[in-house]
Amino acid sequence: MTTLWVLFIFLNFDLLLQTGQCTKTSGQVLSITPNTQEQVEILKNVSTQYQTGLWQPVSPHNIKELTKVHLYVPGNSSETVRNLLQRHNITHEVMLPNADEIIKMQMRNDSGDPRSGSTFYYRYHTLEDIYDWINRTAHDYPDKVKAILVGSSYEKRPLYALKLSLNNRPNKKAMWIDCGIHAREWISPAFCLFFVHYSLSFYNINAEMTQILDNMDFYVLPVMNPDGYKYTWTKNRMWRKNRSPQKGTSCIGVDLNRNFDANWCTTGASPDPCTEIYCGPFPESEPESQAVANFLRSHKESIQIYLSIHSYSQMLIIPYSCTEDEAENHSELYEMVKTAADNIKRYYKNIYTYGAGAQIIYLAPGGSDDWAYNLGIKYSFTFELQDRGKYGFLLPPSDIQGACNEALLAVKTIALKVMEKPQAATSSRQAGPAA
Repeated sequence: MTTLWVLFIFLNFDLLLQTGQCTKTSGQVLSITPNTQEQVEILKNVSTQYQTGLWQPVSPHNIKELTKVHLYVPGNSSETVRNLLQRHNITHEVMLPNADEIIKMQMRNDSGDPRSGSTFYYRYHTLEDIYDWINRTAHDYPDKVKAILVGSSYEKRPLYALKLSLNNRPNKKAMWIDCGIHAREWISPAFCLFFVHYSLSFYNINAEMTQILDNMDFYVLPVMNPDGYKYTWTKNRMWRKNRSPQKGTSCIGVDLNRNFDANWCTTGASPDPCTEIYCGPFPESEPESQAVANFLRSHKESIQIYLSIHSYSQMLIIPYSCTEDEAENHSELYEMVKTAADNIKRYYKNIYTYGAGAQIIYLAPGGSDDWAYNLGIKYSFTFELQDRGKYGFLLPPSDIQGACNEALLAVKTIALKVMEKPQAATSSRQAGPAA
């Protein structure tokens, strides 16, 4: 009988570890710095095993000597991974010792009535809550907000963009903002909700916002990747891609920000469906990226500014990320993001890096911002919101307001700068040749 009991415990030890009945070790986020190429190779192997989640950089290919790596390690692998790093003298520290507890806490903050006040905008919300908010907002502001069905996801969830138009001036230009292209970046949809709420609440109160809204419409897509976002709430908080199955493999999903036709699937993307940066079988293969691309193509005459909201690392990015070549109006774009970063530093004491993506991060082909730029939307940007890695994708709800305020200031700065330029050109054309 004793022998049978010992055998039972042995056979079920792994199950007990997984269910947490033998251990209460939380998932952790480690900051790791490889000092040699040998350590780089070890870390690449670690990041593809133990069901770890590579936060920074997004791909093992981009792990380099003397560059910090942020790695989520599940609780049942934490001790093994840390012992392995110590055995090879790889410098590391625990950034977040209680990642799983943080995730549970954030998921408890999903309830609330959108009409109950501004605190709604400083919590994270389920996809269902966001859909409900979209419907309520369009219903409550019928003369200012219109919900537009842009398309649907692989799992047939609707992609709704809100059009904010606060007056009927003819020939108005517009700005497009999409959020949530990467599922785990929860601060991104939070910003889209915040931005719409702020625009409606502070029109005719905040002078800059009033000036912008008087002269420009906005299209705001709160969740571009609804299937992936839903999955982060129900199955895997660290999920990045969409949820489309791929032929010939059990691996799921395409990185929507590698799926646009901008140097598609070259260096910085992967043809391997099991990677986080899988480019898809062909450009715009995914219904989500195709829906956005089709909408932008059909509105490219009016949409003057394209903005995609991401996290984390605090960056204001301009084209190109898909090539090391500079954009035609690189200097103009660079000056805009520099001014925006300076303003954030001045008002909020926070540092944002700025510049072309390929120069300040690494090559990332197939991005929506580069594609939009090549389409003809010459003011194209990607914002990487807070933070720089302390919490990463698990930014606490208490930091939502600060992150959104910083992004809002950057949006205002860029919108006002862009408005100066085409208005002058338009008015001069309307005036005709000098007498």
